[in-house]
Amino acid sequence: MNDMYKKFGIADKVTEFSEEILAGLEERFKKIDETAEYNQMKVIRAMQDNRVSAACFAGTTGYGYNDIGRDTLESVYASCFNTEAALVRPQITCGTHALATALSANLLPGDELLSPVGKPYDTLEEVIGIRKSDCSLAEYGVVYRQVDLLPDGTFDYDGIRKAINDKTKLVTIQRSKGYQMRPTFSVKQIGELIAFVKSIKPDVICMVDNCYGEFVDKIEPSDVGADMTVGSLIKNPGGGLAPIGGYICGSRRCIERCSYRLSAPGLGREVGASLSVMTSLYQGLFLAPTVVASALKGAIFAANIYQKLGFNVVPDAVEPRHDIIQSVELGSAERMIEFCRGIQKAAPVDSYVTPEPYAMPGYSSDVIMAAGAFVQGSSIELSADGPVRAPYAIYFQGGLTWPHAKLGIMMSLEMLYEKGLVSL
Repeated sequence: MNDMYKKFGIADKVTEFSEEILAGLEERFKKIDETAEYNQMKVIRAMQDNRVSAACFAGTTGYGYNDIGRDTLESVYASCFNTEAALVRPQITCGTHALATALSANLLPGDELLSPVGKPYDTLEEVIGIRKSDCSLAEYGVVYRQVDLLPDGTFDYDGIRKAINDKTKLVTIQRSKGYQMRPTFSVKQIGELIAFVKSIKPDVICMVDNCYGEFVDKIEPSDVGADMTVGSLIKNPGGGLAPIGGYICGSRRCIERCSYRLSAPGLGREVGASLSVMTSLYQGLFLAPTVVASALKGAIFAANIYQKLGFNVVPDAVEPRHDIIQSVELGSAERMIEFCRGIQKAAPVDSYVTPEPYAMPGYSSDVIMAAGAFVQGSSIELSADGPVRAPYAIYFQGGLTWPHAKLGIMMSLEMLYEKGLVSL
């Protein structure tokens, strides 16, 4: 393997350091594999219970009436997430679109949206209207409030209690950290927060942004009281095969409204042709538990590598994992850029491309992204990104296979080592 790594330009010192780190991770990797096995059985059981057949893989066109593959897939998702219904569509273009659909479908003018976990992910700021944008929720009269987390990253229950009022219609809980150096919430923590919110106002809708968290644990937020659980198919549940799409799983009433917002009132779930993507959506979901396991191993490997080198990492090297994202506070724009260039050099696609910071739509500052992916923007594939601003934190995630995730981290370290930005 040393000879093979040398072909990628990785120095012996980097390989030796990486192998030393890896030697102490066997027990953690075993636990990840146990969770993957459990979730694999859950997916297979859901497919069997809903009688998935070869007929489900045939695409439809036009209106998509009586699309057996689409309707069965939504039943499979509802079974996996233990919900009354699901909306799983290629017409949902990304995770932000899925969240925007869920929010706009279930909030009316004069309603209040509350985030009890602080500021949402950057791309939702314009959806909500925190940053002014045409067609935002604010433009349609939805009021937004947030309660920041306490300094230790836990929920401010006193602040949340005070914030909930008669107009509070929907509570949005972002499971993963976004571009923040805060902990990701466990499903157990989310369940406790939902129970607390509903003890104050039982009829409030609790929505969880589940992006990057699917299949990391044996249960999902919908198992602990979430009325809607929302995510992207080009992240965890698509298994690297889904070419597009998003999902919303939840109560029948919430999903019905989401379907009306996605298509049109009165049409809802009845329309929306699946074209030719159904095989990829089914097979991606089937592979998702083991793909997520590979990404988790890569994240833990990265945490241990960079913490050993003295960088602040979230989560740290030994903390339990609740999503696939590993953030590393690199302390300078130069280190961020070199880290991303290493990830790009490890890619099977566009490995020759050099990532550069760029003013991307939906973000308030320049962002650098490394992603040589088979599916554009697929962050279940090996990728790294972050806003080029203090504290210069990079967010690493993905890896369809563990060997590829390992190579990516080693290449990121090699680039920093070559430039004299780290010492081994």
